[in-house]
Amino acid sequence: MLDKNGIAKRIAKEVKDGYYVNLGIGIPTLVANFVRDDIEVEFQSENGVLGMGPFPYEGEEDPDIINAGKQTITTLPGASFFDSAMSFSMIRGQHVDLTILGAMEVAENGDIANWKIPGKMVKGMGGAMDLVASAENIIVAMMHTNRAGASKLLKRCTLPLTGVGCVKKIVTNMAVIEVTEGGFELLERAPGVSVEAIKEATEGHLMVRGEIPEMKL
Repeated sequence: MLDKNGIAKRIAKEVKDGYYVNLGIGIPTLVANFVRDDIEVEFQSENGVLGMGPFPYEGEEDPDIINAGKQTITTLPGASFFDSAMSFSMIRGQHVDLTILGAMEVAENGDIANWKIPGKMVKGMGGAMDLVASAENIIVAMMHTNRAGASKLLKRCTLPLTGVGCVKKIVTNMAVIEVTEGGFELLERAPGVSVEAIKEATEGHLMVRGEIPEMKL
């Protein structure tokens, strides 16, 4: 089974040369640490940064250079800074090739809930709805189950939706799953995790075609 870094490392394999990529808050921010050195990728943060690099080493942090989750980051040569209007023009104008988001729930039809739990205070929606409404390629990074052991991959989301039918692929601590017209399809399983365990942890309809390979990180 993967930890958060393992999830990010697997998602980094989905990042292609020349991509512009938006990283959401949480596990997605780790992806920048694992992108191959032989490709050029521009990471965009909705607070107004293009050209994010890996997290800084301890003692090298600059508190003025942060991502949307208010974590300190590094920037690569040629990076640029801009206001929110410019940032969301990039997002709404569909200039981002890949969006990587965290989620509390994903439904088998590609719906995503990742911004609000009823009854709990939230500061605001942030850029989540803009991202899911504008992006054509969305990968979700999440744990397969919640702390109580209940599935987060559902037939239908129970929390307020962020977007409808927009998720293309999910990478969890247990599996890589594609969202298809027929529901979830299992593509890969995490090291040491059986197909049966993944089925038990998935509430939504899960299709399994043939032998499922183990992830290669």
